[in-house]
Order: sequence, then structure tokens, then C-alpha cells
Amino acid sequence: MIGFLFLAAVTAPLQPASGPGGADYRHAKVVETEHGRGGTQYWTFEPSSPAPTSAPVIIFLHGWSAMQPRAYDRWIEHLVRRGNIVIYPRYQEDLLTPPREFTSNALTAVRAALRELHVRPELDHVAAVGHSMGGAITANLAADASLAVRAAMSVEPGDGTTHNARIYFPKADWSKIPATTLLLTVVGEDDRLARDDFAKLIFRGTPQIPAENKNYIVMHTDRHGVPALEADHKAPVATSLWSRSVNALDYYGYWKLLDALTDAAFYGTNREYALGNTPQQRFMGNWSDGVPVKELTVTDQP
Repeated sequence: MIGFLFLAAVTAPLQPASGPGGADYRHAKVVETEHGRGGTQYWTFEPSSPAPTSAPVIIFLHGWSAMQPRAYDRWIEHLVRRGNIVIYPRYQEDLLTPPREFTSNALTAVRAALRELHVRPELDHVAAVGHSMGGAITANLAADASLAVRAAMSVEPGDGTTHNARIYFPKADWSKIPATTLLLTVVGEDDRLARDDFAKLIFRGTPQIPAENKNYIVMHTDRHGVPALEADHKAPVATSLWSRSVNALDYYGYWKLLDALTDAAFYGTNREYALGNTPQQRFMGNWSDGVPVKELTVTDQP
């Protein structure tokens, strides 16, 4: 008799049960509302079951053309069920909206959203996160004193100028970002679209923020198991329309970092998961055979 040996595929780590990036949610439901139209349209997402009296605010800024929140709905749901209000500005009416209007459109939408919420926004607990073009806008919003952004995370930021010299995206005066703001810029090893130019521009353009309050992070591709973990430009997309869009790069990377960054900025907790080049910050979980997923590379001198 001929025997066959079937080896189980090595799989990526699942979402941790607790901690930053984890599944220990305080709320069972998310209440979504849509407001306005055009470039100043926005969506709000508020925690429910139970509904809190007040909650921190996270401004979530999408990548170019991802004008509907569906592209990031899994990440948004995670943030809201964790106890945050999420505001999602559309900021571009269509693909012809000039990038020079993006920041002002986002600001208009955020200010309107803060007046429409059912859960009271904690205006001393405001953070901003953005992917791609949204990462560039994140840096601009952090420089706007009226929002008092205490934590900012730019994920694979870019303004399009790398590939199209005709694009003009006005950068804010990032020296106005308070030195107390906690800042992360995150790039993907295999991001061939935004690459790392704009992330370095943000990081180096904020010398007023001390090294202990910011890090430059590289997320690595790891093909040890199936499916592979690809740190490319679409990695931060987290949509319920695509079953493989959420993986360890989210749980131990983007989600963990933002959860911990806001915890540190708002409550003084979990800082070691967000900043400081610590083992907790770099750790990306273990493959099913016990091999660690490639750690984050963290530096304060990109």
C-alpha cells in the first residue's frame, strides 16, 4: 500500500483575543449615518449596544478614489466597537476634484460631523489616520489647531506627485503640529505606488516632535505561509467585500499601532505597543508552525 503524507498549510496568526488590535470589544453594534453631498460629504460611525455618553473621535481619511467607506469597513468597525466615534470625510466629489481642495473639504466635513453626532464627541481626545492620499491629509489636519489632534498615523502616505508632476497638493505648515502630538508614519516594503518618499517628508518635516513621540515604521512582506502577507499599497484596505483583505498585517500592524497610539495619547496606556522600538511594537504574531512573522522595522532616523 502506498501511503500519502499530507502536510497542513502554514497559516497566518488570527486576531488576538485582547489588547491593541484585539477582539475584546466593548460595543456590539455600529450606527452609521451619511450626511451631505459632493466633496464635503461625510459618514459618521458611532458605538452602540451599549451606547456611551461620550467617546473619542478618530478622523479616518481614505486613499485616492476610495470615496465610499466600504473599502475600510472592517477597520472602521474595529475602531468603533472598541469605543471610538469615526468620522469618514469623502473630501473628493469625484476623480476630477483638484487635490488642492482635499484638505479644506475634509476640514469642512469634520466640523459639520462634530455637530451631528448622537454620542458626545470628546474634543480633547481626537486622532487622525489616513491611507495613501489620506495619509498626506492626516498630516495637514494634525497641523490645524482647531481640531487639537493628539495622535496622527499616516499609512503609506502619498500626494500623487511621484507619478504626475501636474498634481498640486498643498502641504500645511507641519511645524505647527504640537510637539506633544504622537506621530507614526508607516510604509510597506512592497508599496510600489506611494513608496516611502512622502512618509519621510512628513517625518523629517516635524522636527518639533521629539523622538520619543514619533516613529517611522516599515512593514515587511512575509511569504512563509499561505496566503502570504503582502506589505503592498493595498495592504491597509480592510473591506468585508474581500475575505482576505484583513490579516495579521492589520491585527498586529495597522490596527495594533493605531489602537495603542490613541490609548497612549488619550489615556497614557499601551504606549509600548505604539512607540519606542519595543518588542511589543515590533511583534507581528506567529505563523501556525510557531515561526514569528517578520517584525516591523522601527526607527526615528529614516
